[in-house]
Amino acid sequence: MSRQIGSSAACRSLGVSRATLYRRRNPGERPSQRSVRPRVWRALSVEERGHILAVLRSERFVDLAPPQVYAILLEEGKYLCSVRTMYRILADAKESRERRNQLRHPKYSKPVLRAEGPNQVWSWDITKMLGPAKWTYFYLYVVIDIFSRYVVGWLLAGEENAKLAKQLVSTSFLREGIEPGGLSLHSDRGSPMTAKTFALKLADLGVTKSLSRPRVSNDNPFSESQFKTMKYRPEYPRRFGSIEDARAYCRKFFDWYNNEHRHSSQGYLTPAAIHAGRGEALWEAAAEVLAAAYARTPERFVHGLPSPLPLPSESWINEPEALELPRSSATNEPSATEVITAVHSVDSQPPLSARRAVNGPQDERSELAVDSSRTDDTMRRRRNDLHTGRNASATTTAERTSVN
Repeated sequence: MSRQIGSSAACRSLGVSRATLYRRRNPGERPSQRSVRPRVWRALSVEERGHILAVLRSERFVDLAPPQVYAILLEEGKYLCSVRTMYRILADAKESRERRNQLRHPKYSKPVLRAEGPNQVWSWDITKMLGPAKWTYFYLYVVIDIFSRYVVGWLLAGEENAKLAKQLVSTSFLREGIEPGGLSLHSDRGSPMTAKTFALKLADLGVTKSLSRPRVSNDNPFSESQFKTMKYRPEYPRRFGSIEDARAYCRKFFDWYNNEHRHSSQGYLTPAAIHAGRGEALWEAAAEVLAAAYARTPERFVHGLPSPLPLPSESWINEPEALELPRSSATNEPSATEVITAVHSVDSQPPLSARRAVNGPQDERSELAVDSSRTDDTMRRRRNDLHTGRNASATTTAERTSVN
């Protein structure tokens, strides 16, 4: 039949791949099983390839691209091979890369920092504040502790340079009384942060420098969040009339931020309280107040004895996503092989029954929205069941109304 209508039409009508037909006709060795690719009779000989490579390596053509060599030889009445063949010969000799030294962009690793208490990891950045006229700015330098969210130092100036950054970090370092080697300072890759003089000053203080990755916006979240809190305040002006006005605003704002502003991640305590180590005492006092309220009217607390929000135990910059396996009963410590990276995918989601057991009963429509891994047929079937249930409920309601 294939001889009359052709192999393609025959395979198409029978639903068979043409490759399967050709393999059945020639059941010999497959091309993928051959150890050495057969040499094409039209290919250049070894001597010809060596001659072409020698021409490309010659002093006359060593700095020219194959298309230019090809064009020059044609004008001289010579033809060695095509341009593509020249590229193949150079690639086989590992000489097809850029001949000049080009800038190689290294792969920057993600910064991972952890703070288990105050004055272990600081984050700092610089933001612009609009001046009285167009294209005029004031530069605000802010250093914040990522564990307590406490602003340990700030500086407002009319310029942005490493000298002012050194002054701010040195003053904050001495004021907090930090021992050399116990602090990490994180920032983005602005020119003051990457300046050599600033790096030398950090080395003198015994501070470990950490930098964000280039063109990544979420490697310095604490400083960016603090700047947003400042600029989204209702009293923040569109422009400042002078640098004295800007300093007066910053002085008032940072006093409020450290001593009055409360963070949900800090148990709704102020940064000054966490930074000074008063968090435990304040938490226990709040727990006593809640316990007294529970003793007076326990019926109002349907979930039992209430407790304040937990205090922070650690703060991370780019916390690694890891899944811990059960610890051994002997050492109670996980081994190196017991910690694996968690991969977030649809396949790794727990079954719907498990999610329902954890999250409690949900509406059928929310279950349909959450369980995206079901097939279209199953989804359609569940929608029909849901529609049928609604009709039955409406019918029952109508019957009850008619009976009443």
